[in-house]
Amino acid sequence: MTLQFFGHPFSSYTQKVLIALWADETPFEYRMLDDEHPDNVAELRRRWPFWKFPLLVDDGQTVAESTPIIEHLQAHHHGPNSWIPGGEQGRRVRFLDRFFDIYVMTNMQKAGLDILRPEAKRDPYGVEQARKELLTAYDWLEENLADGPWAAGEDFTLADCAAAPSLFYADWVEEILPKWPRLKTYRSRLLAHPIVARAVDEGRPYRNFFPLGAPDRD
Repeated sequence: MTLQFFGHPFSSYTQKVLIALWADETPFEYRMLDDEHPDNVAELRRRWPFWKFPLLVDDGQTVAESTPIIEHLQAHHHGPNSWIPGGEQGRRVRFLDRFFDIYVMTNMQKAGLDILRPEAKRDPYGVEQARKELLTAYDWLEENLADGPWAAGEDFTLADCAAAPSLFYADWVEEILPKWPRLKTYRSRLLAHPIVARAVDEGRPYRNFFPLGAPDRD
């Protein structure tokens, strides 16, 4: 049975999994989630009560959340890439994956999407704190990224799948300035990766969805 993948090309977590799928050349059916595909939206809601995506369906089995999906792909549809290596390196990769999801992407979303709330429901204090934590994350990454080309060293891993959309969108909320040269160079290297560039390009038509307005760079 063909893998079914539910997502949207502008979604950061969708991009995170697409990078792994495309890099491994794993065959799958893309179940686009938008107003033009109501059946896909209904199927997502039937399979996952939180209605969040991405979502993978493999021979009837539902796999939710981006990191477990990539873990599932490595376990059951292993391609040429080892997304989570063994041993100490694997533990480092898992930590960095969580770091990018929690401290970069979550804070970016809090700071960038609060404007979509009704004015009376907005959270200016929470937005201020999220922006501060995002800058703290930049400081930490500047000091702790690996010396190799990728987040954990020489190999492109799960950590980089998480980093690519996280840093791509985070820079739109709090620009990664020259005072973080290692981080800025790493983001540029990610966006030059052909698979990451494909994910960025496929999301490009939907930039009007970004409530603060997408910058002209990138």
